[in-house]
Amino acid sequence: MKHALTLALLALLATAGSAGNEDAAPPDVKVYPAEIELSTSRDRQSFVVQLTQPDGVTRDITDEAKVTLAQPFAEVKGNVLSPVADGQTEMTVSAGGRTLKVPVTVKGAAQERPVSFKLDVMPVFARAGCNTGACHGAARGKDGFRISLFGFDPEGDYYRITREMSGRRISIALPEECLIVEKSLGAVNHTGGERFKPGSDLHATLLRWLEAGAPKDAPDVAKPVNLEFYPPKLVLEGEGAAQRMTVRAKYSDGTDRDVTALARFMTNNEVSAKIAEDGRVTAGQRGEAYVFARFATFTVGSQVIVIPKGVKYEWSRAPENNYIDGLVFDKLKKLRLLPSDLCGDETFLRRATLDITGLLPARAEYDRFAADERPDKRERLVDELLGRKEFSELWVMKWAELLQIRTNDNLQVSYKTALGYYNWLQAKIEDNVPFNEMVREILGATGGTFQNPASTFYQIERDTLKTAENVAQIFMGMRIQCSQCHNHPFDRWTLDDYYGFAAFFSQVGRKNAEDPRERIIYNQEAGEVKHPVGGRTMEPKFLGGDVADVKGKDRRQVLADWLASPQNPYFARNLANIVWAHFLGKGIIEPVDDVRVSNPASNPELLDALAKRFTEYKYDFKKFVRDICTSRVYQLSTRSNESNESDSRNFSKGPIRRIRSEVLLDVISQITETPNKFRGLPLGARAVQIADGNVTNYFLRTFGRASRETACSCEVKMDPNLSQALHLLNGDTVNTRITQGGVVQKLLAAGRTPEQVVEELYIRALGRKPSPAQIEKVKPVTTDKAAVKQDLEDLFWALLNANEFIFNH
Repeated sequence: MKHALTLALLALLATAGSAGNEDAAPPDVKVYPAEIELSTSRDRQSFVVQLTQPDGVTRDITDEAKVTLAQPFAEVKGNVLSPVADGQTEMTVSAGGRTLKVPVTVKGAAQERPVSFKLDVMPVFARAGCNTGACHGAARGKDGFRISLFGFDPEGDYYRITREMSGRRISIALPEECLIVEKSLGAVNHTGGERFKPGSDLHATLLRWLEAGAPKDAPDVAKPVNLEFYPPKLVLEGEGAAQRMTVRAKYSDGTDRDVTALARFMTNNEVSAKIAEDGRVTAGQRGEAYVFARFATFTVGSQVIVIPKGVKYEWSRAPENNYIDGLVFDKLKKLRLLPSDLCGDETFLRRATLDITGLLPARAEYDRFAADERPDKRERLVDELLGRKEFSELWVMKWAELLQIRTNDNLQVSYKTALGYYNWLQAKIEDNVPFNEMVREILGATGGTFQNPASTFYQIERDTLKTAENVAQIFMGMRIQCSQCHNHPFDRWTLDDYYGFAAFFSQVGRKNAEDPRERIIYNQEAGEVKHPVGGRTMEPKFLGGDVADVKGKDRRQVLADWLASPQNPYFARNLANIVWAHFLGKGIIEPVDDVRVSNPASNPELLDALAKRFTEYKYDFKKFVRDICTSRVYQLSTRSNESNESDSRNFSKGPIRRIRSEVLLDVISQITETPNKFRGLPLGARAVQIADGNVTNYFLRTFGRASRETACSCEVKMDPNLSQALHLLNGDTVNTRITQGGVVQKLLAAGRTPEQVVEELYIRALGRKPSPAQIEKVKPVTTDKAAVKQDLEDLFWALLNANEFIFNH
């Protein structure tokens, strides 16, 4: 009895909590920020103490912590540290059974920091919402007063506030009574109402600047260079659980500053996590959110996971095939989700064949896979499919969309030019040329569009600014268009970033060749990009990087070398995300070409790992795809369980995806044995092989084929609609092809019984044999020998209109 009780206790301990034996780990306690520096008498720094339980749940234990200082160079009030005297000391934080040491440095404790328009006053306008598009940041301002949107033009703002209008906008003699103060306090009529309270920090800052004479900053005033938002991750248990946050800005002069009271806070899912004006996050309903802090030109985010209080959860201990499974499952454990079961062999064969080759498995392939009893047969299937030419054809089509390969008479892109560009791309992908090398060739291309087809990239788009936008969107997944007119409101990009990046393309030259259908792309070694504010010449600058050394070099080649190098953190992540989205139905960042701080990755650790592997593989595309397709995550069933029924972004179950237009037309042609004919291609060519984006037909347009007019991933329409359903039900694509192909007639003529024909049609269309119940349903139909052919063709029609056929699952 005693032995049995011991075993029961051990079993209980082993299964308690969220993820098996992880409960044995002690709680983790962290203090944010991990080091503190105070400069001048006005500097303050708030800190937070976060405890992470063994099951991943986090708690704000700041109020429970005991805080002491080794020497009295600073004082602590609540969770805020302020300077007392110059020196270095340690702040000891005891909480959650742990003791941590935080280095504290105090400099210039007796010095008054001069008030600054850029560093103090402009943040007041930003925090109060004065420079947003709905207020005075609008193109025409509001009520006769305009400042730059999100503060992109501080010099102009200073002029408009201090010099544009004489009178009461500001008053050095009577700061309390000037218009800018009274309107902000709501003391006089103001369309925007009260923006801050009398006596608040924002009010005091504005008054201090006015009392100092509204000084203009020196040209070398420090600039914010980074923003930190703590804690970086939260797992909150139960509605109402809260976590305070702290925000710290780093400056170009080496100082830092607590800007929690000046930052603007946002959330992308208020139902799950709200964030108050003081930075306190409060849990709502179960789900996931990202909360953001914006200050100056920076927006930074923290992940918030909210789980129900006391939810019963035990990890299923699903096997892990590779690193992908481990990282996805780690996230599911935090969310208290269980992955679906593994899909069946029939489902995997159809799913992988469609995803990798854009075709359905033939009957012989089906029979061979079904008979294979080797434990690694799925890995073997993936290797076989990756070796087929159809794999390359599918990805040539996807890159042809991104590169906008199409004829355009206005841009002198002839069919010969478009076809040459497409064939060049096809040769690169078929030869498994590393993607970084291919991109280098495209961006640095010179010569005639016939002689060097990659140069067509600069003929399809000839506008300098648009070219820069396309490069950022295609190769880094970033939509920087917003920064053309003002600083990006939800990302880090400024006008300086936008026009500095565009400067790489300002010297692209174009001239006619002997053949009027051909154009020559060359480096004309002249041409600059001017900043719209002030008109200064912009030096070429990498996005998120440094100013480039382009003296005596082709600027595009310099950019190409950086773009496809490890120094650019966005390239590998973008490619990895695009490939992931193809196989898992949506990107880790979705849409795949909208990478920004306010649209974070659903699993950043997974995306980082994929990018790292892709780089380590030297951009070997097939090797990378193999990782994805052999993972357990890719092989999960689409059937949900009780825990993951509502999950749509954490890859806990297989995705259900409508087959894209070109592939759907190809598989209809494949299983009805009716070849297609497209311009410039032989009879029987696939729709995925169409070189010219302007070559199309009614079926492809109806099912959302990309027009290749832009580089946006949104051009491919995957959502089902009524027109598609009606075309399949009544259009020629299905009805006519069933008769023309004569598949049923051929099978009957070969001596197949009606039951065997039924089985063949199910395997062709759905990749599986019919269930006993389905066989029973068609038996009464197939016993009428006089109408057997028509009945079987009707069944074929029904299968081609079934959701199970139209969707990959």
